[in-house]
Amino acid sequence: MASYVIGDVQGCFAELSALLTKIDFAPGRDRLYLVGDLVNRGPGSLQVLRWAYEQREHIQVVLGNHDLHLLAVSAGLAKQRRGDTLGAILTAHDADQLLAWLRAQPLVQAVGRYLMVHAGLMPSWSASQALALSDEVSAVLNSEQGTHFLAAMYGNQPDYWDDGLQGMDRLRVVVNTCTRMRMLSADGRLELGFKGELADAPASLRAWFDLPCTVRAGHTVLCGHWSALGLLIREDVIALDTGCIWGGSLSALRLDDGQLFQVPAAPRPPAQY
Repeated sequence: MASYVIGDVQGCFAELSALLTKIDFAPGRDRLYLVGDLVNRGPGSLQVLRWAYEQREHIQVVLGNHDLHLLAVSAGLAKQRRGDTLGAILTAHDADQLLAWLRAQPLVQAVGRYLMVHAGLMPSWSASQALALSDEVSAVLNSEQGTHFLAAMYGNQPDYWDDGLQGMDRLRVVVNTCTRMRMLSADGRLELGFKGELADAPASLRAWFDLPCTVRAGHTVLCGHWSALGLLIREDVIALDTGCIWGGSLSALRLDDGQLFQVPAAPRPPAQY
């Protein structure tokens, strides 16, 4: 048995299939962990989502910002953006089944000594708090309030975490932290506008994983989301978005021994923001 974590797939089904062949993935023997953004921008979003549903007993998934966007679009609460590739999912005969499964996935999962999340975790959170906050969001998303949640999750405010936050303000900060965060100010405020390489970041900002933290004490965070950051492997954080959708590669890390596996992106027109 082997355990692998895979970076952002984003509808790149051909590359996912090639990577699974390369690691010789065997359902029932091996375990896969996917760090979110299964869908969007790539040409095979429906195929990726169907594959994930079929393998649901053998994989663990966290929600990314593109996955939440799909749920909002499917509910008529958001419009597709330029470059979105969600249409085939929305019109598929099994869309309701696939979307219900996706909706049930959490923002944060514990995997032994690892914590898996799409973008990152607030440095002030403990591991138990991160998991509890993920459960809060999941409970609302899968309740009668789910439609309201999906309609109200967009936005950049509040841009800070406080344990006393309530209602949608509280949930929005959790969602933005777990699915959109890259940089924080020195006082811990979310800066969601910067998407570039770490070396180009303003001096006033720090990568979320470079601030003193509680959550990574005794844990390693598995994440993706930041394609311009690329591959980052440290004792406390492993970031695996190597930009497959942008012409880079799709990456898998074997957790048992740290061996890295990659397949190059298939030639295609450049993805668009």
